[in-house]
Amino acid sequence: MITRGEETVYRSTASNLLTYTLLSIGAVVMVFPFIWMFSTSLKSPMDVYTLNLIPEHPTLENYKTIMEESAFLRWFLNSIVIAVLTTVSVTFFDTLVGYIIAKFRFVGRSIIFIAILSTLMVPTEMLIIPWYMMSTELGWTDTYWGILFPGLMTGFGVFLMKQFMETIPDDLLNAARIDGMNEYMIFFKIAVPQVWSALSALAIFTFLSNWNAFLWPLIVIESPELRTLPVGLSFFASSEVKSQWHLIMTGATVTVVPLLVVFFILQRHIIKGITLTGMK
Repeated sequence: MITRGEETVYRSTASNLLTYTLLSIGAVVMVFPFIWMFSTSLKSPMDVYTLNLIPEHPTLENYKTIMEESAFLRWFLNSIVIAVLTTVSVTFFDTLVGYIIAKFRFVGRSIIFIAILSTLMVPTEMLIIPWYMMSTELGWTDTYWGILFPGLMTGFGVFLMKQFMETIPDDLLNAARIDGMNEYMIFFKIAVPQVWSALSALAIFTFLSNWNAFLWPLIVIESPELRTLPVGLSFFASSEVKSQWHLIMTGATVTVVPLLVVFFILQRHIIKGITLTGMK
């Protein structure tokens, strides 16, 4: 005779077993492409199309090839510079604009905020032509600035930081003003520390987005030495050269390494940031 307590434990155990089984399957599905990518990077050109997950004759020759026969290190540096500069700009300006809209009352505030939000409804592909016309008119094509300027501020970042700035009590800011702090000190010493988790999440998302950016850098850049990593790797799959999958996978493996380092170091902030942005 099974008691009600034993039945509850049995159902709970079965439910947990099913949950962990589904999560394990999902984890394998998500991780397998990365394992295959790394495996292919260790294969010779002749072994690329074999279905062996573990290479029969593993080699590091592919890594040597991309370093010596392409400007891979320059592309890597370009991606680092662009991702870091864009992240710094977005975190500063978006946080500042979000703070101003959330905590100051002025004519047209709502209109400005709605105008910023409206940019989220426009697909990036529709902005490519205006961006390119602006770049051509101002002489920004084939320059770092040409790659940077579309992403120096984002509507999503302003919206996110504005929502979090609204949670800061006005009494706290007024008390700082009474104590003699100016608005710059209040912003940096009072407001920013209160939204640090959201700011960290915004910085991480911005860095990842710009690190993986492909379409705009491909259009605005002509010089090989100014290519970013995603654009540079596309060279190995261009029509001029037969697709070299062993080199593509090798470059992609190296490209993923900084993202994995960022994730493992800041995974607590990433998870917390995703949770907080979902709540807001």
